[in-house]
Amino acid sequence: MKTRDILTPIGITIGFFMIALAILSNGGREGFVNFVDIASFFIVIGGLVGSLLINFKKEQIRLFWSVFREAFRKNDHKMPELIRLFVRLSEQARKDGLLALENEMDDIEDAFIRKGILLAIDGIEAEVINDIMNAEITAMEEKHDRGRMLIEKAGEYAPAWGMIGTLIGLVLMLNNLSDPASLGPNMAVALLTTLYGSVLANLVFLPMSSKLAIKTEEEVFLKQIIIEGIIGVQSGQNPRILEEKLSAFLIGDELRTYEEMETAQVVGENVYEA
Repeated sequence: MKTRDILTPIGITIGFFMIALAILSNGGREGFVNFVDIASFFIVIGGLVGSLLINFKKEQIRLFWSVFREAFRKNDHKMPELIRLFVRLSEQARKDGLLALENEMDDIEDAFIRKGILLAIDGIEAEVINDIMNAEITAMEEKHDRGRMLIEKAGEYAPAWGMIGTLIGLVLMLNNLSDPASLGPNMAVALLTTLYGSVLANLVFLPMSSKLAIKTEEEVFLKQIIIEGIIGVQSGQNPRILEEKLSAFLIGDELRTYEEMETAQVVGENVYEA
């Protein structure tokens, strides 16, 4: 399950706001208008779109907006809850057998976990489960990399088209040196295209590409932990040993949260027994 990642829109908003504030603080509204140029916008955006169309296949281009939206979402998996899930499944499997886990399928939303548990229920060996699940992780990585490449290439092309716009503006300016009135507009095109391209690359596309790469690494790490949990359940591993193994992956706030959850559970059991 995925939820909104508010840091991405906040970061982009802050970046554009600070740029606008810097312009307004020095030139006021009139100065801000000087930084808006339709010709520069067309050169950067038009050239960027053209480059992406040449670089990628139609099927990949269609993925652009879906990949773009991924930077605004985050995985809602919480490691402490995930560990408690596998401990509970392990306890039930040791008590009632793997077939009893079929009753838990309706409560598990994650498709990757469901697939692994179903493989375990079907009696598939641990090595085969590991191979199947890792193959799915590899396929996911390749899919994410292909999608992320769109954003990464956009970040590479945007400054280049800014420079191309600068060259266009300089050529126009040099060809009209005899007309002083045209020097300002042509120089504006020359400078603003570089500004637009650099801002798009360094505030939008490249940070998004890096964030998507980090999200992929986190998802791979999480899925590897899930595989450990599934194999532990399938092999009938002692729930306490499985808990210790999985909790070793916890760090920082997640570790404190898990310890608090365990403390609360122990206190609750003592109160119940009393």
